[in-house]
Amino acid sequence: MISDITIGQFMPGKSYIHKMDPRMKIITMVALIVFVFLAKNLMSMGLMLGFVLLMMLLSRVPMKMYFKGLKAIWFLVLFTAALNMLYIRGDAGQVLWFQWIDGALNMMYVRGDTELLKFWIFTVTVGGLWQSLFIAMRLVLIIVISSMLTYTTSPTDLTAAIERLLGPLKLIRVPVHELAMMMTIALRFIPTLLEETEKIMNAQKARGADMESGGVIQRAKALIPILIPLFISSFRRAFELATAMDCRCYSGGSGRTRMNVLKYKFRDIFAFNITAAICAAIIYLNTLAPSLVQ
Repeated sequence: MISDITIGQFMPGKSYIHKMDPRMKIITMVALIVFVFLAKNLMSMGLMLGFVLLMMLLSRVPMKMYFKGLKAIWFLVLFTAALNMLYIRGDAGQVLWFQWIDGALNMMYVRGDTELLKFWIFTVTVGGLWQSLFIAMRLVLIIVISSMLTYTTSPTDLTAAIERLLGPLKLIRVPVHELAMMMTIALRFIPTLLEETEKIMNAQKARGADMESGGVIQRAKALIPILIPLFISSFRRAFELATAMDCRCYSGGSGRTRMNVLKYKFRDIFAFNITAAICAAIIYLNTLAPSLVQ
C-alpha cells in the first residue's frame, strides 16, 4: 500500500506539459481543481473528465502511474461516497435518472428526494446517490491533477515557480523564498520517506514482527518499532541536507540569481486560454441542465 503512494515523484520527459512554464502549470491546475467543485451536472463534469484525460495523455506519463496513485486512496473515495449516499437525503428539485422501460434505457428527471432503498435508519435517495458519485469523481480528479503537477515538474522548477507566484508577499516582509523551499523539500521527500517506511516494515517483518493481527491497540503498539527508526532516519536526513546546504553557502533567497530564468512562451499562453475556455464552458453548461449536486 505504501509503495502505491506516488505523489511527490518527478518523471523526466519532453511532453507538452513538461515543457510548460511551472508557474502556468500551477495556475492552470489550481484553476482546474477549483472548477472540479463547480461542475454540478453531467455535461460540465463530463467536460472536466475529458479535459483532464486529454492532459494525462499530453503529459506522456504512463497511465499505470496515475492508477497506482489512485490505488492508495480507493478506500477513502469509497468511504466518503458511501457516507454521502447514506446521509444526504436530496431535495424536491429535479435530478437526472435512468430507468429501463420496455427493454430500453430511458433518461428522465425525478425528484431528488425519491427513495431508492431504505434499511434500518438509512435511506438512499436519487439525490444522495448522485451526490456520492460526484464526490467520488471530484476526489479522483483532484488526486490526478495534483499528481500530474508533481510528475511533470522538477523540485527546482517547482520552488522557482512558487517563489515567483508568491513574490508580491515580499512587500509585507513574508520570507517567500524560504517558504517555497520548505514546501518543495517536504514534497520532494514524501517518496523517500515512504520508501524508507517500507524498508523498515519489511525488516521488522523479517525479524518476526506481526503488524496485521490483533486489535486496534495491538496494531498501534506494533507501529512503534517502525516509527522510532523512521523518526531517527528523518532527522538524520534533515541534518545531512542542512550540512549540504551550508557547504554550498546557502543563505536564503537574498541576492540569489538563477541559471534558467522563467519566461512565459506561446505554449503557456495557449494553455492558459484553453483552460479559461474550459472553465467558462463549465459555468455555461451548469446553466443548461438542473444541478445533480448541491
